[in-house]
Amino acid sequence: MDWYLNKKVVITGGSSGIGKAAAILCARFGANVCILSRDESRCKAALGEIQQHAKKQDQTIFYCAVDVSKREQVRKNTPEIVKRLGGIDLLLNCAGISWPGYFHTIPDDVWDSIIQIDYMGTVNTVRSFLPYFKEQKHGSIANISSALGYMGLFGYAAYSPAKFAIVGFSECLRMDLMPWNIKISVIYPADTDTPQLAEENKIKPAETRALAGTIKVMPPETVARAMLEGVSKGKFTIVPGLMNWFTCFMNRHVPSVVWMIVAGDLKKYWKKHPVV
Repeated sequence: MDWYLNKKVVITGGSSGIGKAAAILCARFGANVCILSRDESRCKAALGEIQQHAKKQDQTIFYCAVDVSKREQVRKNTPEIVKRLGGIDLLLNCAGISWPGYFHTIPDDVWDSIIQIDYMGTVNTVRSFLPYFKEQKHGSIANISSALGYMGLFGYAAYSPAKFAIVGFSECLRMDLMPWNIKISVIYPADTDTPQLAEENKIKPAETRALAGTIKVMPPETVARAMLEGVSKGKFTIVPGLMNWFTCFMNRHVPSVVWMIVAGDLKKYWKKHPVV
């Protein structure tokens, strides 16, 4: 995509999953890229892979080990990141964690971590980089929500609200930042083949597995490409995958039908496996 040629891009959660896939594509399209992640060893490993896909020899591609949930860490590192990139055209907020489980068994610290990383991590980066966007009076910000950001699902009482919060935050930003010509996008990925999903699958409640059924998991590269294409076109709502888009459409226009299907599947499961 020519739109990304020479763009200056910051990607949180860029050491794995959708974030790393997006970084690789941006490098391939000729963008200058900085990935952010709290794990420096994973940053270094990802950076080597991303650099291999650079379109040009003079591209600036580097990492910064930052925990986006720590507001002061983000603020402290932002000026140097912008300086090394030579500006900023796009901020991709991909950092996030998940912990599926029964509502009453999810530990208190997990609730706090999800809100601090998934939601406040997005808020922290936007607030830190915003002065640079406003000064130049243009740019794009893309925030990853989830399919669980347009509908709640059994087992995700801690994760889903954080993703809903990102949607509300993004809808406000879309209006707040209009005077500075800053475009906002929200991405709603369904299950994606990432290290995070692999960890989720180890602890998912049986009911959550039953609801997932045989749904095909999307490759992170497919989600990342859909995201980057949508951002380049200035789209606000980006829903990767046909089935995901259909589910989103149905949940918004006939939510009672979606509820009837999901509730029916849960009742069938509990009929075979009674709750004790």
